[in-house]
Amino acid sequence: MPEGDAVYRTAKRLRKALDGRTLTRSDFRVPRHATADLRGREVLTTLSRGKHLLTRVEGGLTVHTHLRMDGSWQVSPAAHGAARSTAQSAGRYAGRRAGGDVVRLILANAEWQAVGIRLGMVDLVRTDREDRVVGHLGPDLLGPDWDPALAARNLAANGGRTIGEALLDQRDLAGIGTIWRAETLFAARMSPWRPVGSIPREDLEALATLAHDLMDASKDAPMPVTTGDARPGRSLLVYGRAHRPCRRCGTLVSSGDMGAQPYERLIYWCRSCQPA
Repeated sequence: MPEGDAVYRTAKRLRKALDGRTLTRSDFRVPRHATADLRGREVLTTLSRGKHLLTRVEGGLTVHTHLRMDGSWQVSPAAHGAARSTAQSAGRYAGRRAGGDVVRLILANAEWQAVGIRLGMVDLVRTDREDRVVGHLGPDLLGPDWDPALAARNLAANGGRTIGEALLDQRDLAGIGTIWRAETLFAARMSPWRPVGSIPREDLEALATLAHDLMDASKDAPMPVTTGDARPGRSLLVYGRAHRPCRRCGTLVSSGDMGAQPYERLIYWCRSCQPA
């Protein structure tokens, strides 16, 4: 699933293509909003909120989308006119999967088109009611509301969980996925299996701050980087390195599933650097 930094970059691309421009096409391919039409409305901005995207348009409306596991927004010039170009793109993307149309939303203006592919969520809500779709989220690691003390309080509220499980709970802090969980805990030398209740509040706040600092440093890079080396296979400290030597001590990196079924997620850690 794309994590907070990837969603942040997606919002940035959507802002560049759509902000301040009038929509010449809006095509909602979800039953609930199939008749919605935003043509003639100016796009005000697109914001990321954890792993969610909020595209605000003139008239007090917000398009809410979530990429889930394999969704994406494809942005391209509307070189031959928005209607013709978006129709061609929709047909091209729809043909990628037999038996179903993978295009779920198209927003276009005279210069650019944004095609939502395999979006996990597509909603149209009033801007003053955005809390209906993102109000449950904790402080956003890359947002203006970032508050490490609040994140620490949220993490501590259910001390019976492991810290590895708690970090993925978007109600605690928004934006972390399996990559940033693994990288943050490795950098902190903390076992993902450690119970939250055994971690002092100040250490939880320091951990939340570390997660923010790592993600913030990579938010404008094309991919997560925690080693300082952006070359493929060299960018991350521990994620994706199962059975390979730890970059810090040489011990073979461990991997496994964490969490209750069917919500278990893959975790990577070093048993020497992150002792239980």
